[in-house]
Amino acid sequence: MVRSTVSEDIQARIRQLILDRELSPGSLLPAESELTELFGVSRVSVREALKALQALQVVEIRRGSGTYVGSLSLAPLVEGLAFRAAVRHRSGEASLYELMRVREALEVGLIDSVAAAAVPQEDLMDLRGIVAVMEREAAGGRIARSTDRAFHLALYRSFGNHLLSEVLDAFWAAMDQVRGEVGDSHQETAVTLAHHREIVDAIAAADGPRASAAMRTHFDGIRERLAPGADA
Repeated sequence: MVRSTVSEDIQARIRQLILDRELSPGSLLPAESELTELFGVSRVSVREALKALQALQVVEIRRGSGTYVGSLSLAPLVEGLAFRAAVRHRSGEASLYELMRVREALEVGLIDSVAAAAVPQEDLMDLRGIVAVMEREAAGGRIARSTDRAFHLALYRSFGNHLLSEVLDAFWAAMDQVRGEVGDSHQETAVTLAHHREIVDAIAAADGPRASAAMRTHFDGIRERLAPGADA
């Protein structure tokens, strides 16, 4: 059995303190001296634990001001996921394909609910605006990854679920980390554009099955290109 370090124990106790006191991002935490006395450990140990938690954005240390509950962003997850994918890809593993399959499962599973939820006209206009940008880019021979990414994030904005947006974006960031090595030389702009336009039309018609089918079709080509053994 792996034993936790003193720092890990203190990190866990600080997290529990945040929960017990119902603190939220931006709330001031007890001073180091108070935490030292509360936990019965050295100030060096407390400081080490706080620095580790700051790296995870659980806390934010402000010099001369104190330590506060951090933003609790998923940025560390994004960085870890991206780095893991990049290392595994360099080792010859199908990390990009695996990331894409997880993203596909999330999006195909969610798009039906998006269509059924009567997406606000403002969000539909935003989606159609992004498709218009895709049309202009397609005319130039290539749809930018950033435009594609913006489209997929905008799809789920009507849910008002920030965690969902962050998780989906984490997979995009991780895929972008290694995609440069695989390349997008097989991108068919007309097909990509048609897929995105069909997704928006299905959502506008509040047709869940049609939206799911369109999303699944959109991923078919990507899946084939990134599958292990495929000629990427």
